[in-house]
Amino acid sequence: MKDLLTNLFNLFGLAWWVEVITEIPACTYYFGPFLGAKAAAASKSGYVEDLEQEGAQGIKVTLRRFKPTRLTVADDLGEKSSQGVARTLRGQFQ
Repeated sequence: MKDLLTNLFNLFGLAWWVEVITEIPACTYYFGPFLGAKAAAASKSGYVEDLEQEGAQGIKVTLRRFKPTRLTVADDLGEKSSQGVARTLRGQFQ
């Protein structure tokens, strides 16, 4: 039931997402959706830890209530957002 409600919230852009922006590599990652801000906040440290283990630097984390169009935007690979639409990396699922 919780998953159904989360999916419904996400459909309308009301779900919470963890936005992680890294300087190196220059990427933006979105993790979610979450039903509430508390659940998103509880998960953010795990995402940051994973990125740190992969060598990411300059990590900034925000919680946002919206619906991302892409889960990863890699600015340093020439895959910048264009007019609000980001490109998906090869092999990434949407």
